[in-house]
Amino acid sequence: MKISDFLAATDVRADLAAPDKKKLLSLLASDAATRFNLSGDRIAAALIKREELGSTGVGGGVAIPHARFAEAKAPLGVLVRLKKAIDYDAVDSKPVDIVFLLLLPDGAGGDRQLGSLAATARKLRDPAITAALRRARDGAEMYRVLTAE
Repeated sequence: MKISDFLAATDVRADLAAPDKKKLLSLLASDAATRFNLSGDRIAAALIKREELGSTGVGGGVAIPHARFAEAKAPLGVLVRLKKAIDYDAVDSKPVDIVFLLLLPDGAGGDRQLGSLAATARKLRDPAITAALRRARDGAEMYRVLTAE
């Protein structure tokens, strides 16, 4: 599975300002709400519930918050680079500045869910890619970096 299968260029933003993890998840949820025709509050609640199971801060300044919804027919991604890194309770205790929100179908389609999460993690684990995302001038350049084969 390719990142471009579930991330549109219009869903990439550079230099988002968020003071903390909770506000960040709320902003991301509001952005994604219209795509699933769900309330931002419902998405935010699901993301926070998932974070209670364990942080989705995977290390290296990267977080991949995700949640599942019955209304989702296919995975949907939103990529943001934060203006200023925030504490995210990441596994390496380092602040996070690159965040890839992933909303996934619930139930059937488990392979797609795992495939999209694995593809995202694989790309964002590469220090060359995260460095290029941090240097990118704008969301369009970030999209090109992440979707390049």
